[in-house]
Amino acid sequence: MDRREMLAYCLGKPGAWLDRPWEDDEVVKVGSRIFAFLGPGETTVTVGVKCGPNRDVADEWLHRYPADAQVMRYIGRSGWNTLRIDGAIPADELVEAVDASYEAVVAKLPRRERPAPG
Repeated sequence: MDRREMLAYCLGKPGAWLDRPWEDDEVVKVGSRIFAFLGPGETTVTVGVKCGPNRDVADEWLHRYPADAQVMRYIGRSGWNTLRIDGAIPADELVEAVDASYEAVVAKLPRRERPAPG
């Protein structure tokens, strides 16, 4: 999986849209909330996603893929990790991580912001 494929997958989620709130970064949102961060990909290609409701669950990624998963700066304490797309993490697990992040974010949205069931 490459960055283009990951972005297309994220944007294929119901209600997903692309935003560029910071220079060189793209985020994919549903409603008003981010569910995936895509960095510029100069040396490595990564996606930042919510990997669990807390650090304990999110830390499982760090143990399984120590070279390809790291705690996200600033929001990592809330269960967010940066996962390397072009590393050892299988594509199906990356897709599952994006799906879980999307579902966690949608569940916290006010009803008026939730996408219609697909």
